Amino acid sequence: MLAHVSRIAPLDRPVLVVGERGTGKELIAARLAFLSPRWERNFVKLNCAALAESLLDSELFGHEAGAFTGATRRRSSRFELADRGTLFLDEIATASLTVQEKILRVIEYGSFERVGGNETLAVDVRVIAATNVDLPALAAAGKFRADLLDRLAFDVVTIPPLRERREDIPLLAAHFAIAMTRALGRELFAGFTRRAEASLLSYPWPGNVRELRNVVERAVARLEQPDRPLDEIAFDPFASPFRPAAITAEAGPKEGTDFVGQVRTFEVGLLRAALAASQFNQRQAAQRLGLTYDQLRHHLKKHGIVARSLV
Repeated sequence: MLAHVSRIAPLDRPVLVVGERGTGKELIAARLAFLSPRWERNFVKLNCAALAESLLDSELFGHEAGAFTGATRRRSSRFELADRGTLFLDEIATASLTVQEKILRVIEYGSFERVGGNETLAVDVRVIAATNVDLPALAAAGKFRADLLDRLAFDVVTIPPLRERREDIPLLAAHFAIAMTRALGRELFAGFTRRAEASLLSYPWPGNVRELRNVVERAVARLEQPDRPLDEIAFDPFASPFRPAAITAEAGPKEGTDFVGQVRTFEVGLLRAALAASQFNQRQAAQRLGLTYDQLRHHLKKHGIVARSLV
């Protein structure tokens, strides 16, 4: 994968970086930028998922004073800041179709207008985009512009997840552990025990390298005897016998549910509980249920409940 990056980095064409969360897509984008002839120019980054559509539009293309409420002065665009350099658009799939069309125009023709402006601006920008979703599938469903995908996918770099390159885990874990040891002002990291290494290698790493870094740094910080090899690793920081129960959606009725039977069971339960709580005083039970005495007597008779008191 890194050899692929090195081959396409000098090419002045868009690149799409694909990978799961935490695999290091921004690092690959930076490698593409700094191994290119534009390495001395600006490397501008923008996370498309972090902004609403109107704000993303303004950030990417800038705006003129008075373009909208609060726009008191002209704002330069990210494309202008990246002129003659590289613009990295992370989470490109979250951009609206309208914003996607504008991005396509800049890639195709190197020109755009600021929001609220009429002047056409010319820029020379290499675009690198990243995503963690299946863009071809989104394009087929009409949720991503197919023409923009065609332009971005001049070449595609797919980063393998950490679970598919387990030989990297010990190297990365040691790197993060040593860096954390240094940050804590300690003199030495004594390494991992065999049990800890086996745990690191067997874990599936859904969060990839980002999760690995958090797990290792947390384990180093929790070391009670820093001069001894690290043995205890907490993969889930939320693990606790006192963790609150998860809130789950109530399941809907299944096909063939006995509606009448379930309603009857529910009513009988309410009636018996009210009678027991009122020591079988029917007038008090009726009050607990918000019923009149006659209504309660009707429901008792309906369900064949024999009360111990007729009061």
